[in-house]
Amino acid sequence: MKYLLLIHSNPETWGHPSFLHTKAGKALPESARQALSDQLEKLLAELAENGELVVAEPLDAPEKTKVVRIRKGVRATTDGPYSEAKEQLAGVFIVDVATPERAEEIAARIPEAQFVGVELRPISVFD
Repeated sequence: MKYLLLIHSNPETWGHPSFLHTKAGKALPESARQALSDQLEKLLAELAENGELVVAEPLDAPEKTKVVRIRKGVRATTDGPYSEAKEQLAGVFIVDVATPERAEEIAARIPEAQFVGVELRPISVFD
């Protein structure tokens, strides 16, 4: 079975890896911060080596998120990552497109956009 592991973070302390950007993480001694970074790298290497890692991608900041809905045949795009509280994450598409507008067009074509929201989250690229 495949699982999507969603790492939640506070937008006010956004950064990757997120544990280094929290108030508590910043308060740790450098040796503890390095130990956590090493732990993450070891986990990622282990999962990649044994074939369990499909993909690990950080998401861009929440303020760059949009939600696309189709109501009565009209597309409405709103800011923010937050759908109604009763909605749950049900699936993921990863697309590689030239523009944000193309991503919105694709999101609008997913049937669920007519019933719930399809959240668009840019994937961060590390330098």
